[in-house]
Amino acid sequence: MFAATKAFSGFAVPDIEQAREFYEGTLGLNVSEDNDLLILHLAGGRDTLAYPKPDHTPATYTILNFQVDDIDAAVDQLTQRGVQFERYDDFGQNEKGISRDTGGPPIAWFTDPAGNILSVLEDSS
Repeated sequence: MFAATKAFSGFAVPDIEQAREFYEGTLGLNVSEDNDLLILHLAGGRDTLAYPKPDHTPATYTILNFQVDDIDAAVDQLTQRGVQFERYDDFGQNEKGISRDTGGPPIAWFTDPAGNILSVLEDSS
């Protein structure tokens, strides 16, 4: 029924302007606003919507993953921009916060200003 229907995902933030500053300024994404909604224009034509929710509670799971060619370089660049990486038990993360667990690609997690969890992961293709 929806095989040919364009779809997009979205997530909540308490403050659209703060989200814009982070996603556009810190992460360097192309963004736009429409009807008080923030649209993240992601590579590959997959726009994602950030919508305001004053009583927002951050997701307890990763809402957005960014595939990168070199995770060490990406983590270093984000750290220089003030991003702090999360530490989780049982993931064997190094001093930068990168997990190189053999069960998946190298990955590191961080949060946006709303507390939503994001990641950078190394593209293994």
